[in-house]
Amino acid sequence: MEPIQTSAGGASLRSEAPVPSVGWRATLARFDASGYAGIVILAVLIVVVFPLALDTFRLNLMGKYLTYAFVAIGLVIAWGYGGVLSLGQGVFFGLGGYAMAMFLKLESSSVAATSTQTTPGIPDFMDWNQLTALPDMWKPFHYLPFSIVAVLVVPTALAFVIGYAMFKRRVGGVYFAIITQAVALILSVLIIGQQGYTGGVNGITDLRTLLGWDIRTDHAKLVLYFVNAALLIVALLLCRWVQRGKLGTLLLAMRDKEDRVRFSGYDVSMFKVFSFCFAALLAAIGGAMFTLQVGFMSPSFVGIVPSIEMVIYAAVGGRMSLVGAVYGAILVNLGKSWFSESFPNLWLYLMAAMFIGVVMAFPNGLAGLFEAHVRPRIRRFLDAGSATEKERKV
Repeated sequence: MEPIQTSAGGASLRSEAPVPSVGWRATLARFDASGYAGIVILAVLIVVVFPLALDTFRLNLMGKYLTYAFVAIGLVIAWGYGGVLSLGQGVFFGLGGYAMAMFLKLESSSVAATSTQTTPGIPDFMDWNQLTALPDMWKPFHYLPFSIVAVLVVPTALAFVIGYAMFKRRVGGVYFAIITQAVALILSVLIIGQQGYTGGVNGITDLRTLLGWDIRTDHAKLVLYFVNAALLIVALLLCRWVQRGKLGTLLLAMRDKEDRVRFSGYDVSMFKVFSFCFAALLAAIGGAMFTLQVGFMSPSFVGIVPSIEMVIYAAVGGRMSLVGAVYGAILVNLGKSWFSESFPNLWLYLMAAMFIGVVMAFPNGLAGLFEAHVRPRIRRFLDAGSATEKERKV
């Protein structure tokens, strides 16, 4: 995992320990200190180990978990670094998922495929709700490029509107979190209420092909898993680049001493808007990949409960650690699946106990546990080896 950045005395500092200066151990130490070592190990795990160790069903399930990881790493930037706690990330996850689902649904709703409907050529749920023509808002989603742009732009634009309106008025903290919860509730109610346009409580289902390619086959699920994994690794690298740059330092300083950063001449509100929009963009990509991997999208992923679960992913993994957030998303969802399969009547209580236990025992999440107990041993090993190499050279 990447070294967690902390602040002391109001200044944002990196807690990366000094590394040896010679030998292969020194190279490993510098690589570990950069934070990229954890990303490489995670990449090997999800690209090599999981595909070799898991069957098709379990691998597809793991791909589903990795789509949630996009939301978790976005929260590391927005919440962990920027201090912007959003309890409505399900909104952006759902919007990205719905944008992709609309394209897939239109492709599977050709006139030939829907010839038994009262109105052929429109999605089945529209026909059930007595619509006689495709709504105008759906028509651009006949085209994949537009749908991809919508996945990226619509959630980000909504996040910008919300963030700009709130942060320019210096609304933050718990008030902002409550507002994002309200947005999640409003959108989920809207989706359910507009059943003829959105599929209602059932969502958009029966998604079959992507440009004629059947996404329901085992081979397609395997390909989509690797695409999902590659996008996640790219997102991790991008987030790590943000963390290590001046922007990451300013986000940390803004989180700890907002007034001091403002008095230094920086527009704090726009930094908050950036972190919120960036997290929304990542969540939307995760939602689109979820739709492709699982084959449906529903309002059950948009409301308050799923949004809070997404925050828990980051909290369990460590809200300051990108790699930890990915492990947190995997661990929480593995626990959810295992508990629901093994203890169908008790699994909600067991999940709650796991959340509370992890947060109480490890306030900094899995990343904090790694930093406290594993990384010091790695440092001692590398330092001892470096000292031995120096003695040999002398």
